[in-house]
Amino acid sequence: MKNAIDILIDKIKETGNPTVMGLDPRYEMLPECIKEKYGTDVKSVCEGILEYNKALIDATYDVVPAVKPQIAFYEMFGLEGMKCFKETCRYAKEKGMVVIADIKRGDIGTTASGYSNAYLGKTLVGENEESFYDIDFVTVNPYLGVDGVKPFIDDCKKYNKGIFVLVKTSNKSSGELQDLKLEDGRTIYEKVAELVNSWGEELIGEYGYSSVSAVVGATYPVQIKELREIMPKSYFLIPGYGAQGGKAEDIALGFKDGLGGIVNASRSLMCAYKSDRWKDVYSDSQYAQATRAEAIRMRDELISAIK
Repeated sequence: MKNAIDILIDKIKETGNPTVMGLDPRYEMLPECIKEKYGTDVKSVCEGILEYNKALIDATYDVVPAVKPQIAFYEMFGLEGMKCFKETCRYAKEKGMVVIADIKRGDIGTTASGYSNAYLGKTLVGENEESFYDIDFVTVNPYLGVDGVKPFIDDCKKYNKGIFVLVKTSNKSSGELQDLKLEDGRTIYEKVAELVNSWGEELIGEYGYSSVSAVVGATYPVQIKELREIMPKSYFLIPGYGAQGGKAEDIALGFKDGLGGIVNASRSLMCAYKSDRWKDVYSDSQYAQATRAEAIRMRDELISAIK
C-alpha cells in the first residue's frame, strides 16, 4: 500500500501542480455576493464561509492537488467554525484533494496523543473507535522534542497518515530562535532538520520521501537550499509564496528532479478576485473563476522555475 507522502506525490503528478491552496477564511475576505446572501450571526457567517470554501474547491480540484485549512480561522468562530472546518475537509476529500490541516500542535504525552487521535487517528468512544476529522496530514511543532512528535508518528504508521514538522518557518521573526547557534556551530533549525530525518526513517515511500517531512519557508532561499541537502528524504511544505514575498525561483531550490515540495498560497488564491491582476477581469460574483485563473498562473510560474 502506498504511504501518505506517495499519495500526495501521485496527486501532484496527476495535476502537474506542486501547490496547495490555503483555506484561511475571514469574514472581511468574503465577496459581497456571499455577505449579502447570509446574515451576520455566527452560524450564518460560517455557512457563508463554507459556501465560499466549497466554491473555491469546485473551481480548483482538478488543477490543485491539496488544500490546507488553518485551524485558527475556524476555531475563532467556536463550535460553528469547527463544523465548517470538518465539512470543508470532508468536501475537499470527496473531490479527491489531499487535506493538510495546519494545526501546529506541540504537546507531550496523552495530550499529544489526544491531538493526534483527533486529526489523524481515532478516538475511543465507549467500546468503539471513531474518526472525527480524518485528515491526511497535519503540521506539528517540534520544540518539546520527540515526546511531542512521537504520538503523531505512531498514528502516521497506524493509519497511513503524514506530518509536516516546523523546521524553518517563513515569518520575519523566525530567526529569533530558529537561527540561534549551538555549541557545535549548527543552528537550531539545522538540528531540528536532523531530527526530522531520523524521525522519518521508517516511513519512506516509493518516491524516496518520508511521510514525516518538513515545513520550510519560501522567504529564506539560502536555508531552503541548505535544508534540501540536510533533508534529502523530506518533502517540503513551503509557505510564504505570494503575499509574503516568496519567489518561484527561490522555491525551486527545494526541488530535485521536479519533486520535493508543495507550495502553499492562501490569500493570493482565496482573494484573487480582489488582486490587481484579476480585479478588472472577474467580477465579485466570479471569485471562484478568479481563484482558478490565479491557481493556473501560479502553477505555470512554479513549474517554469522548477524546470
